[in-house]
Amino acid sequence: MRIFVPLDAAARALGADDVARAIQAEAERRGIDLTLVRNGSRGMIWLEPLVEVATDAGRLAFGPMTPADVPALFGDLSAHPRALGLTEDLPWMARQTRLTFARVGVIDPLSLADYESHGGLKGLRRALGMSGAEVVKEVTESGLRGRGGAGFPTGIKWKTVHDAPGDRKYIVCNADEGDSATFADRMLMEGDPFTLIEGMAIAGLAVGASKGFVYIRSEYPDAIAQMQKAIVAARAAGILGASVLTSGRPFDMEVRVGAGAYVCGEETSLLNSLEGKRGIVRAKPPLPALQGFMGRPTVVNNVISLASVPVILDRGAAFYRNFGIGRSHGTMALQLAGNVKHGGLFEAAFGLTLGEIVNDIGGGTASGRPVKGVQVGGPLGAWFPPALFDTPFGYEEFAARGGLIGHAGLTLADDSVDMLQMARFAMEFCAIESCGKCTPCRIGAVRGVETIDRIARGDSAAVPLLEDLCNTMKAGSLCALGGFTPYPVMSALTHFPDDFARAKEAAE
Repeated sequence: MRIFVPLDAAARALGADDVARAIQAEAERRGIDLTLVRNGSRGMIWLEPLVEVATDAGRLAFGPMTPADVPALFGDLSAHPRALGLTEDLPWMARQTRLTFARVGVIDPLSLADYESHGGLKGLRRALGMSGAEVVKEVTESGLRGRGGAGFPTGIKWKTVHDAPGDRKYIVCNADEGDSATFADRMLMEGDPFTLIEGMAIAGLAVGASKGFVYIRSEYPDAIAQMQKAIVAARAAGILGASVLTSGRPFDMEVRVGAGAYVCGEETSLLNSLEGKRGIVRAKPPLPALQGFMGRPTVVNNVISLASVPVILDRGAAFYRNFGIGRSHGTMALQLAGNVKHGGLFEAAFGLTLGEIVNDIGGGTASGRPVKGVQVGGPLGAWFPPALFDTPFGYEEFAARGGLIGHAGLTLADDSVDMLQMARFAMEFCAIESCGKCTPCRIGAVRGVETIDRIARGDSAAVPLLEDLCNTMKAGSLCALGGFTPYPVMSALTHFPDDFARAKEAAE
């Protein structure tokens, strides 16, 4: 008997370990030969712990499970009170286009045999038969853009590093996933770490780098442990080391753990931290692609960007580019959180409208109250009201309406939420997390909190001051922290003016 119970951090937080122990104990009590696989999460967090049982018809899903539900797994499965049907047929799964996350929740995350049997290493093996320039061209033609922030074309970044002179180059994976409502990086590293390793190895071969680092936030102990174990296994199998799969071309990598600073999600702050320095932003130029880690040419990419590369090399640039809308090609790992009925990870091609994501996929609010707004792109993303829910999910489409996709985290709020307080939270967050390198961020955020408090006390004259301050921060900050903070503030002012007016009325 083969049963799958997620080892994903979210599933464990919801009791997956207790369920796994109960399954093991029940099998031993009944004398049943059991193979218990601790897989990644399928992304349906409201159903975790989600247990799957392998049958001749396919894997059957049961959830959310408790230890008390375990004995019935060894009886008539069709009569189980938590039975959901075939996992792949569940509406949440059937509607997705899983490319980057195709194996997450499906395989044993630390089994290389399992990984290869589900298409793993095909991209790397193809890359080994290509020149670095050819690999870079393939990634460029795929239209892949950075999945961690501004959506910069990945191929252009790789070509810059490929063409840069230097006897030593580096690949740095930014896994400092600090935005609220984002968990795709963590889920990928915990549920399919070899995909990230394969993507980084391909990147190294493409640009001529022989060393890579995965910079993971310290708050992700499970992801850290999974990546470290996977790297050891990959090295033993010749995927990493002095001769990648006996090609004679070297690439190795290691995990580095951050110290909890939000600003280290910005690439130059991350590089400083990686070098053992204080995590503060660097002025650009020089670009990290030319002078990055230790002053050498460096590719800095997000987890999902690098993990998308294997499927591009395996199935070709044209295949990947065919998904999406406009200049947004491929798929995006949507992460739904906050006051949402069906929260979790949903991978789909760019182009779904915000309303489809919030209402059809997310199911609206968990509270059952009307959706007031959704913040897209983390704590520094803009708030979108239902009037803008016709916006297609694409980089340029969101920018045209004053927003940004960022890491594709979506936080839902119902009509009980005060948007003036949400604006204040964004400013206060920036004030706390600022590294202090640039004046607009260091001082502007503090003054911003004070100005919003003036508005809350009924001082309407402070509104234009807040607008001017936001414009200054947006134009003058060196990194995304100060530069993006105006997005939630200005969107709250623009789309939810009644909340600011009520503050004035309450003060009077």
